[in-house]
Amino acid sequence: MPSYVKHRPKQRPKLGQNFLVSPTAQAAIVDALGDVSQRTVVEIGPGRGAITTLLARRAQRLVVIELDRDLAAALRDQFREQPSVEILERDVLQTDFATLRAEGEPKLQVVGNLPYYITSDILLHLFAAHTAIERAVIMLQREVAERVAAHPGTRDYGLLSATAQLYARTENLFTLPPSAFSPPPQVESSVLRLTMAPRFAELDVEPDPFLRFLRAGFAQKRKMLARNLRNAGHDPSTIAAALAACHIDPQVRAEELDVSTMACLFRSLRPEP
Repeated sequence: MPSYVKHRPKQRPKLGQNFLVSPTAQAAIVDALGDVSQRTVVEIGPGRGAITTLLARRAQRLVVIELDRDLAAALRDQFREQPSVEILERDVLQTDFATLRAEGEPKLQVVGNLPYYITSDILLHLFAAHTAIERAVIMLQREVAERVAAHPGTRDYGLLSATAQLYARTENLFTLPPSAFSPPPQVESSVLRLTMAPRFAELDVEPDPFLRFLRAGFAQKRKMLARNLRNAGHDPSTIAAALAACHIDPQVRAEELDVSTMACLFRSLRPEP
C-alpha cells in the first residue's frame, strides 16, 4: 500500500470539498489544456490528486496550490519522487501567479476545481494575473459558469459576464452531474476554458477606471443604467448627452449592453483632458 493512502484526509464538505471521481471527466479536463509538455501548469484545489496525477505525466512542470493542510501533506507524500511537481500549501487568493512563471518561459496554463463559495473571487484573481496566464480550464457551479459565459440581453448577463469578456475568450466545454463527484454536491458543475485576451487597448479604456464604471453601471440590476450612473455621482445632463452620443436608449439597463457599447459610454462620460 502506498504510504500516502495511510494519511488520506477525511472529506470536508463544509469547506466545499467535492472530489471529482469520474475518470472520463478528469481526462477531458486535462485534454482541454492542450499540449503542456513544454509548459508550466498551475493546478488550483487538487483535492486527492486525480487530475494532478494526469498532469504530472504531461506537464514539463506542475505547481499545485492546496490550502487544506492534510490534503497538501498527502500530495507531497504522493509526489515526493517527482521533482517536476511542486506542492504549495497556501491560499490561491494570496498567490502571485507572476512569481510561478520562470523568466523567459511561456505563460502559465491553469486548471482547477474552484470552491463554490469563492468562485467569483478566484476568477477575478485570475483575470488580474492575465499577464502571466495564457489559458485556464476551470470547473465551477453550472449557474456561475452560465453567468460567466452569458451574452448581453440574457437573464444571466451581469457584471461577472462583462468582466470576463474584458479579459478572456470564454468557452463552455461541458457539464458534469453530481454523480461525477464524491460526495455528490447538490448542484451540477460546468467546465470553462478561458483564453486570456484583454480588450482594454482595443476599447481605449483604462482598466481600473473602466472596471469601477462597470461596477457602478451594474450596481442595481433592476435599475436603469442612467439611474445607476446618477447614483454613482455623474451629472444627469452629462449622462443624457453621453447616451445620445453612443446611440443608447435612455431607458436601457446595463445588462442589455455589450462591453464595446459600455466602453463608448465610458469614454463619452470622461471629462476632456
